[in-house]
Amino acid sequence: MQYVAPIGIGVLYALLMSLVREPHRRRLNAVMVAGAGAAYLSGGGLGGWEFAFTALITYVAFRGLDSWTFIGVGWLLHTAWDVVHHLKGNPIIPFAPTSSLGCAICDPVIALWCLWGGPSLIDLVRHRGRGHRHDSANSTPVEAAGRPGTGEPVPSGSSN
Repeated sequence: MQYVAPIGIGVLYALLMSLVREPHRRRLNAVMVAGAGAAYLSGGGLGGWEFAFTALITYVAFRGLDSWTFIGVGWLLHTAWDVVHHLKGNPIIPFAPTSSLGCAICDPVIALWCLWGGPSLIDLVRHRGRGHRHDSANSTPVEAAGRPGTGEPVPSGSSN
């Protein structure tokens, strides 16, 4: 259960975030990854490196305000930081010794969803029964633009 629950938490996170419409969903996720990047600061398990990591993730999160790719990279960086803390630092939750390991399992699930462009999983499931993934009437502005996470239109003659 120690390994399965974090995967479920990552999926639940993506499902709950699916309730937020674009572009607010992307911006909220940028704020969330910034907060996750500062989660270890009070534990101080890795000394000054905690501040260096927080500065790095803050920059990545700022770039994530306009890019799902940066948000996904931010979650992958946090995954690596979770592994380091599991092996050498303090756990993210002081009274749960394997909490950093759980976070290291959960975060890549969120990262994959973000690198996919943070689509509404609810809309994907809803449209699956209709035999297509999205239609422009029900897709978010980012999805309708053709390049998930960028907001850039697809040049004529190109495909996703």
